[in-house]
Amino acid sequence: MYRLVIFDLDGTLADTLSDLAYSGNTALEHFGYPTHDTEEYRYFVGDGIPMLIRRILPENQRSEENISKVKAEFDRVYAEHFDVFTKPYEGISELLERLSERGVMTAIASNKAAEFTERVVSKLFTHRFSAVCGKKEGVPKSLPPILSLE
Repeated sequence: MYRLVIFDLDGTLADTLSDLAYSGNTALEHFGYPTHDTEEYRYFVGDGIPMLIRRILPENQRSEENISKVKAEFDRVYAEHFDVFTKPYEGISELLERLSERGVMTAIASNKAAEFTERVVSKLFTHRFSAVCGKKEGVPKSLPPILSLE
């Protein structure tokens, strides 16, 4: 019997692609860069927002300065638009309920910024996770000690 299940958030528990694509395209448009179809974003996501921004920018525009300013605009737009299309995948709420009934702890470890991870989780789920961990600047990618199984 499992005692703990740790989930990723984006693309695992929740379909966040459309809001990520909207925010990315809006940030690109703001600076006059070409945009991408939502489906193309499936190939851009997965390594955090700075890498997403690097991938959506034209190759010859991927300076640290451009990445930084487009990311700032992305963050501004996403803060207002993170939950327009985002939704849990079908069956996820029932899965979480079943795990809880069996006494299995659940947690989320995401490379999404901690602020956005917490906002998405609180908006989408009534389930109580043992821990919700998003990326924090200067903090290594690891789970907090609260999840000790001892």
